[in-house]
Amino acid sequence: MTHLQLKEGEYTSTIYSLIKDQRYNDAVQLLSSQVQGHTKSRAALSLLGYCYFQMQDFVNAADCYEGLSNMHPEIEDYKLYYAQALYKACLYQEAMKVACQIDNPQYQSQITKLQAAIKFGEEDLPGAKSLVEQCPSDDTDTEINLGCLLYKDKMYEEACHKFTTAMQILGYQPQLSYNIALCHYQMKQYAPALKHIADIIERGIREHPELSVGMTTEGIDVRSVGNTLTLHETALVEAFNLKAAIEYQLKNFDAACEALTDMPPRAEEELDAVTLHNQALMNMEQHPTQGFEKLQFLLQQNPFPPETFGNLLLLYVKYEYFDLAADVLAENSHLTFKFMTPYMYDFLEAVITSQTSKEEAYRKLEEMAKNQTETLSKLTKQVQANLGKMWEVQEARQNHDDEAVKRAVNEYDEALERYIPVLMQQAKIYWDMENYPHLEKIFRKSVEFCNEHDVWKLNVAHVLFMQENKYKEAAGFYEPIVKKNYDNILSVSAIVLANLCVSYIMTSQNEEAEELMRKIEKEEEQLSYDDSEKKIYHLCIVNLVIGTLYCAKGNYEFGISRVIKSLEPYNKKLGTDTWYYAKRCFLSLIENMAKHMIMMKDQVVQECIQFLECCEMYGKDVKALIEQPLEAEPMHPGKNTVTYEARLLKSLLLQLI
Repeated sequence: MTHLQLKEGEYTSTIYSLIKDQRYNDAVQLLSSQVQGHTKSRAALSLLGYCYFQMQDFVNAADCYEGLSNMHPEIEDYKLYYAQALYKACLYQEAMKVACQIDNPQYQSQITKLQAAIKFGEEDLPGAKSLVEQCPSDDTDTEINLGCLLYKDKMYEEACHKFTTAMQILGYQPQLSYNIALCHYQMKQYAPALKHIADIIERGIREHPELSVGMTTEGIDVRSVGNTLTLHETALVEAFNLKAAIEYQLKNFDAACEALTDMPPRAEEELDAVTLHNQALMNMEQHPTQGFEKLQFLLQQNPFPPETFGNLLLLYVKYEYFDLAADVLAENSHLTFKFMTPYMYDFLEAVITSQTSKEEAYRKLEEMAKNQTETLSKLTKQVQANLGKMWEVQEARQNHDDEAVKRAVNEYDEALERYIPVLMQQAKIYWDMENYPHLEKIFRKSVEFCNEHDVWKLNVAHVLFMQENKYKEAAGFYEPIVKKNYDNILSVSAIVLANLCVSYIMTSQNEEAEELMRKIEKEEEQLSYDDSEKKIYHLCIVNLVIGTLYCAKGNYEFGISRVIKSLEPYNKKLGTDTWYYAKRCFLSLIENMAKHMIMMKDQVVQECIQFLECCEMYGKDVKALIEQPLEAEPMHPGKNTVTYEARLLKSLLLQLI
């Protein structure tokens, strides 16, 4: 468009045609060149401001309207547009200053609403409420604004009622439907929230096919739709972000990621802060480095999603960057009290302290655990009081529709979700010390509240398993987790399946172990049939762990043969995780051979060499280790491969024969 030679007399019609077709980028390019040549052109500057506003580029829109209001101070429309653009750009103080300069009674209603919105943006809720109450009570905007204030006060049910009333008066509006969905989400009423989200998406697809909803997920290469006012009015971006959040809460992680790719396509630099935050969070397992970069970038923006600060700190702790977490906390004390609950702050402080003083950290965690168990006891009594009998919370959760009971159960679940991380952090202190008997005591103390929680059951199982004389008890905790997901067994962690199989073998329940392995094999075959390129490691890891067990017991001949067979075919089974288990067995074998503690048959040694040569052949593009995301010096790309490590192991083995 910039190279288009416009004939004399076509300029105006071309500009208006571009605006009519919503080709605002092209219109901006033409108008910008016109404004540069004619800085006093009111028409060009006005159209340029309009285009920027439609593109959601509010800073540039504000610049245009500032110029217009200076050139034509008698036209108060420009001052209003200037104030609105500043507000949309989150420049609240500047917006309020301009808004206060407009004293025309004709604009009084609009100015009051704008000032209320500015106060709301500044989180001055009393100030916002005072201004909203000055607006006419029969104005639907007043109803909506009161709903927003109620939402901020966490009065979600009342806020939902306000938004519903407004929609009954105005008819269907995507933004109002989104507000209602958001209230349901906060009340953990995911079904009605998803229904409103589905309505928004269906209408968006039907009324605006040009927004290319779902195309990216389907793998279709489509151009960015930009940040237009049309996109904003459909509430599609907000709806898909909320859908992703709900699926994430429900632990449907693939569906959560799909919700983000389903939204209308935009270039990364065009993404809003919430989408960028959610992309970082939901792709953290696959792309941790980019995830950290996005969250660090967001923290420097104003404003940023309030969850950003806490999530960045939690992820630093998860990836064991304790110094970085401590630095961020120290450098952003003003954000600590604004965006973090006392619980979150105390938890992070305890985790960071555990690196220098485990005793002090444990004491802090114990205090937190005590507070949470007291809350859980109180809520248990509340549930029972609402039911009028001694029901367990689990029974109340499954059998009662009463709203008061539901609320009490939700509060109980939230308290439990606060207790579990504290308990697990206490457990980690003793896990790192390999003090498993003491760990068992910690878990026994928490059985009253946690016995139905999968995370608790899983960790109890691991603790029992590691003691090597409690395999039967470990199986008793692994089994419910596996049976719960038996129809989708590959959704269970491979190490859980492997540990359960080992527990069966060690307690002479070989038939149960074989049945479980057949089930895994059948599921893997079905998945391979559906997607022949997909690598699936579950059965391989189960066999590797069983092989490791035999090696640990000194039966290297059987253990190593099991390891070798488990990685066939190499093109599908050789991966970073599977190589980790395999190389440990070979390192143990080589160490014991070097110490002359074992003798291996020549045939077995030759099989080992052939195996390592196969790993060398197929392991060129397989990383030996997953690199930490924020390492200053990346690992040598040639050395961080299975090929390199397989050659090294083969060299060591050849030196021994």
